[in-house]
Amino acid sequence: MAKMPDGPSLLLPLFPLPDTVLFPGMPLPLHIFEPRYRKMVEDVLGTQRTIGMTLLKPGWEEGYEGRPPIYSIGCSGVISQHERLEDGRYNIVLRAQSRFRVLEEHEGEPYRLATVETLTDGAGDAEALDGLRKRVLATIARAADGPKSLVLQGELPHELLVNALSQSLGLRPVEKQSLLDCHTLETRYTRLIEILEFHILEGPAGGSTAVH
Repeated sequence: MAKMPDGPSLLLPLFPLPDTVLFPGMPLPLHIFEPRYRKMVEDVLGTQRTIGMTLLKPGWEEGYEGRPPIYSIGCSGVISQHERLEDGRYNIVLRAQSRFRVLEEHEGEPYRLATVETLTDGAGDAEALDGLRKRVLATIARAADGPKSLVLQGELPHELLVNALSQSLGLRPVEKQSLLDCHTLETRYTRLIEILEFHILEGPAGGSTAVH
């Protein structure tokens, strides 16, 4: 599937984590306690209120206080809610906007700053998407040992459904990253089915795929 054209570039503060992948349209509650990221929140609340979430690559522990390697594809999110605690920590909720690719990182702040280009998620053929929706829901039911483990309200739009499943299912961070890397909803559905089918073959030792 062809990659969608790149969008405009912008300067974005990065918040890299080892186990969290954000998908467009999804909410994400976060507790901010490190001093450098408290400053990041303070700075963005006075400006564009936007943060770029990225995933740290394996082996990040040794260089965590610095700038350990990150995956190049992330997702931006706007702070839709925030609470500043008495000791300076923050509770925030991000509402994800769009995927991006990191082009270049910059010095100048205790937190990480990068020039990023926005990426557009293509849809794909409507009939194919409908078929993939049915396949992914059926596969989840098999992987989670029964459809009662998944409750969906109404007929969700394809973008909302596949992104919600990609973020909510108990998958490994690197598996979620591979889903975020997909440039169309069709390829994200397909990749999600592949991951779930692998978990089924792997058995209980591979970990849960239950929605949470």
